[in-house]
Amino acid sequence: MISAIVLIKTSVDRIPEIAERIAALENVSEVFSVTGTYDLIAMVRVSRHEDLAEVIPGRISKIPGVEGTDTHVAFRTYSQHDLEAAFAIGLDN
Repeated sequence: MISAIVLIKTSVDRIPEIAERIAALENVSEVFSVTGTYDLIAMVRVSRHEDLAEVIPGRISKIPGVEGTDTHVAFRTYSQHDLEAAFAIGLDN
């Protein structure tokens, strides 16, 4: 499984509507509204790298009100359990 984090700039007055449309797309597992330079972050999961082109420029970018995207492909995914264990190394509770 290939995971991509898609940072999305949108028309600010349409964030909820755009977020719902993106969340309804196949291969999009979560959409977050966020503070900062971008308005939304979408988590996209696909089987093949080629599928990213279909989902991101093929569907997400074509939603009216989406002004731009910046995509980051994950090399490795760590579960919450793995992260908690990694940060707890050397700590006595």
